[in-house]
Amino acid sequence: MKVVKFGGTSLASAEQIKKVCRIIRDDADRRIVVVSAPGKRDKADTKVTDLLIRYAERYLDEGAAEHEKSAIFRRFEEIAEGLGLSPDITEPIMADLHEVLSARKVESPTRFIDMVKAAGEDTCAKLVAQYLQSLGEEAQYVNPYEAGLYVSDEAGNAQVLPVAYENLHSLRERSGIVVFPGFFGYTPEGMLVTFSRGGSDITGSILAAAVKAHVYENFTDVDSVYAVNPNLVENPKEIREITYREMRELSYSGFSVFHDEALIPAYEAGIPVNIKNTNNPTAPGTMIVAERKSHKNIVSGIASDRGFCSLYVSKYLMNREIGFGRRLLQILEEEGLSYEHTPSGIDNISVILRETALTVEKEKRIVERVREELAVDDISVERQLALVMIVGEGMRQSVGTSARATLALARAQVNLEMINQGSSEVSMMFGVKEVDVDRAVLALYDEFFQPEPVVSQR
Repeated sequence: MKVVKFGGTSLASAEQIKKVCRIIRDDADRRIVVVSAPGKRDKADTKVTDLLIRYAERYLDEGAAEHEKSAIFRRFEEIAEGLGLSPDITEPIMADLHEVLSARKVESPTRFIDMVKAAGEDTCAKLVAQYLQSLGEEAQYVNPYEAGLYVSDEAGNAQVLPVAYENLHSLRERSGIVVFPGFFGYTPEGMLVTFSRGGSDITGSILAAAVKAHVYENFTDVDSVYAVNPNLVENPKEIREITYREMRELSYSGFSVFHDEALIPAYEAGIPVNIKNTNNPTAPGTMIVAERKSHKNIVSGIASDRGFCSLYVSKYLMNREIGFGRRLLQILEEEGLSYEHTPSGIDNISVILRETALTVEKEKRIVERVREELAVDDISVERQLALVMIVGEGMRQSVGTSARATLALARAQVNLEMINQGSSEVSMMFGVKEVDVDRAVLALYDEFFQPEPVVSQR
């Protein structure tokens, strides 16, 4: 059995949905299908989820949002017409969508926003199931509550509950094709709650683990995962096989192919993940596995992400002061901040934070509290930082990787603000100014992936 998930670009139009259904029908093992909301049809288009969020926000602010509502219905009606579905089939689906958007069952603004956001995946799943039925397939839409996908009550950040895996296991026994909406689940009390953005990947991973699928196929709009952002490098190296750990590191650092939390259920269940292209389904794609034998390339991939800042704290004999780090992090906790990294020296420590989380007001309070409560010698905040990460299981067995990386960055005249290597030795992170980040990525890609020029000998 395969669990297969299709992303928003794969479902953006009726023509794309027809491709999706051909892919499903081409392999009898593809029995559980997870769908996202329709994505962009072109660069100028708007994702259905973004339309829904705009609708919810305006409705809550003004009590009506007819323009946004019309745009949402127009997208789904165009898809239904393109699939040749008759009005007697689509009218109940559109009535369900209208019921959600009407806000008649609203308990709070947060509940309403979650309900509206989830309507994209839910409506799309119903249309895909109906289209498969019109092709003569035994297909059924399955609602997450009916199936028992129970999650924590954290709006926009739901966490799957252990009992959900037991409930969802019975999907194996259903005949035909199960079409399941991604992105949301329900509390045991029946309240709809969404996962974090990109959460359809999480749904697919949860289902794959629950039914003990032999593979989880994740269809997107690229042939494979690339070693670097293809917008920066022409024809970048494709990654054919990568470990869960490598992919998790790269996803955190800016890889947009896969949601960085989505791998956890599949990883814990030991299920391989195959990333494939809806527009080129015969391409082998990228396999994400627990372990891989080949470490030919020291570095598997390079990723970068902007929007960080650094809180730098210095105090003489900091290393001898018991509890200093705990008290520093406690101040951040009390200010509602989580940290990303904490590289340190003997007398200093830097705490890397998301820049959007550290408002000007919070920065002022934190600086004052650290000065007063920890009696530090120096404290400063540096903004507009980016993190560049090189990732590879082969780095653990290789000598001189950091030297090669720092030399490549020096040649590119990129000044390093921070260097940090994880204890697993699978990743190495460099902090640089945002203005230098693309140049840093290119320098590292040239160092680790471009073939060395052949020198002719006379």
